[in-house]
Amino acid sequence: MMRAILASLFALMAVAPTLASPVGVWEIEMRDSRYDVTLCGDGTQLCAELIWLGNGADSAENLPYLNTMLIDHAVQTGPVEWKGELHIYGQSAAGTITQVSEDQITLRGCVALVICKSYQMYRYGE
Repeated sequence: MMRAILASLFALMAVAPTLASPVGVWEIEMRDSRYDVTLCGDGTQLCAELIWLGNGADSAENLPYLNTMLIDHAVQTGPVEWKGELHIYGQSAAGTITQVSEDQITLRGCVALVICKSYQMYRYGE
């Protein structure tokens, strides 16, 4: 019995995604904002701070959100997934953050579990 349990655990570990850390600078798909993504809290939570606005997003309306948190201590729910609040230009939504590859993150935010929107972020290389 114990042998079967150990075999199952090793099998699960073998198929779990092993991607590069999400830590780094990421750019939203519209290419008008960049975020500094870090592991925070106990080292497994995800944080992301808006660090750059450009390409039309650097308006007087958006500048107050510069250096604020997009993701603040999202809790890890899987090897490449976190859940928490997303804060996008003054609006908050329950969100899921999934690292789909070494260079891509999907943000999915929902308000009242009915209105949902997804965004793609790509690792930014200067």
